Amino acid sequence: MDETRLRHELREAALAHRPDHARMLARVERGLAAPAPVTRPVRPVNRWTGRRWAGVAAVAAAVAGVVGLGGLAATTLNGRTATPATVLPAPGPSARATATIDPGSNRWWAQSDLGLTTDTPVTGLTVELRIVRTPGVVSTGHWRTRPAEDFTATVAEEGRELVYRWTLKPGRTVPPGPHVFAGQYNHAEGVRDASADTYTAVLTGADGGRTTLDGDFGTTAAK
Repeated sequence: MDETRLRHELREAALAHRPDHARMLARVERGLAAPAPVTRPVRPVNRWTGRRWAGVAAVAAAVAGVVGLGGLAATTLNGRTATPATVLPAPGPSARATATIDPGSNRWWAQSDLGLTTDTPVTGLTVELRIVRTPGVVSTGHWRTRPAEDFTATVAEEGRELVYRWTLKPGRTVPPGPHVFAGQYNHAEGVRDASADTYTAVLTGADGGRTTLDGDFGTTAAK
């Protein structure tokens, strides 16, 4: 049998082999209990035979390595906890916001407007206007272009800010289109700097996607 055929048959036998661990352990135990074998004279090794068996040993070692690594890979794969697929959050509703001081404001009173434009239906919405309590700032009211019964509206003083908050009630929907939320207040006579006043709008779509818009009134002044 030539060496190539021998390598092939050894590899096939190794791949088909399924070791019986119980029988192997029993053979080892019997071997430990047996008396030491009688030493026999060492026979001269034929040069061709030595090369042949060296090749056989190399093939056997390679096959054993393949089988061992295959078993290790299978064990690692089978024993590994599957990692759940990453689920990306749904995109939030498409919307834009613009903060301005209403042109009807005067030297004693002002109205801060948040223009909110939605491109898709919104099933959850919270809008906040935060007006810094500069001298004389006191709330005089608020309004929105959407139906009043669709929102829970509150006005509160939180630290140095007057906070107007509108929250869409469960089961209500804001349709696509332009909407306005306005907070009204008195202030000390003169030009009031509104650049520190801020807004936040959190919109939720029917699929759970969320969009947050926030900003300030820039250098806009309330007259």
